[in-house]
Amino acid sequence: MTGNSEEQLPSATPFWKRPPGPLVLSAAAILSLGLVAGGYLLGDGLTRMKLAERSVTVRGLAERDVMADLATWTISYSATAGDMASAQASVDRDTASIRAFFAGLGFPEDAVQPTGANVSSFTNNGITSFTVRQRMTLRTTDIDRAQRAVREQSDLVRRGVQLEEGSAMAYTFTKLNDIKPEMVAEATRDARAAAEQFAQDSGAGVGGIRQATQGYFEIYARDGDGGGWGVADTPFKKVRVVTTVDFYLD
Repeated sequence: MTGNSEEQLPSATPFWKRPPGPLVLSAAAILSLGLVAGGYLLGDGLTRMKLAERSVTVRGLAERDVMADLATWTISYSATAGDMASAQASVDRDTASIRAFFAGLGFPEDAVQPTGANVSSFTNNGITSFTVRQRMTLRTTDIDRAQRAVREQSDLVRRGVQLEEGSAMAYTFTKLNDIKPEMVAEATRDARAAAEQFAQDSGAGVGGIRQATQGYFEIYARDGDGGGWGVADTPFKKVRVVTTVDFYLD
C-alpha cells in the first residue's frame, strides 16, 4: 500500500511545480520564433516606411509653338433711317458688299453666314428713327486667306460698310488633343531632369514616380497681346503645360 501511495504522489503535485513537458517547450519555441519574426517584419516595415518618405516634388514644363487652325470673324454693322424699310435697304446693300469682299478674296459662299439681326427705334421730339443691326460671320480653316482678309478690311470701309466696335478676327487652335500626350511626356522628362539634379546635389538617386499631377494646358499669344485684343487676334499661339511629379529617392 505504501508503495502504491508513493507512485500516485506525483499526480497530486500542483502543475506549476511540475517540470515542463515537451508540449510546453514546443509552444514556447513557437512563441519565441513568432516574436522574432514579428520584430523583424515590424522593423522591415518601419524601414520601408522611412524609405517611402524619401521623395522629392518637382515641376516639369513643356511649351510648343503652334499655328491656329480655325479663324472666325464676326462683322457687325448697322444703318439708321426715318423708316424701317430704308434702314433695312441700307443694311442689305452692306451685306452684299461684305459678300462681294469675301468672294473677291476667294472664300466660298457658304463661308460667310448671317448670325443675327435686330431692330430698335428711338423717338426724339416726336421724330422716330429706326436702326437695323446685322451680323455676318466668316468661319474658315484657311488661315492665310483669313490673314489677308484682315489686312484688306479697309476695303470694306471704302465700300461704305461701317464696321462696329468688336468686329475682329479671332484665331483658334483646336487640335490640342493631338499634342497633349507628347507634351505631357516632355513635361515629365523635364521634371525627372530636375529631380536628378536635386538628387545629385543631395547624394541620392531618383527612383520611380510616387505621384504625378497634370496641370492645365494654356494657349496664349506667342508674342504677347501686342496691345490688341489678346490671344484671339493672332494665329501664332504658344501651348504650355506644367506637371507636378513626386519621385522616390533611392
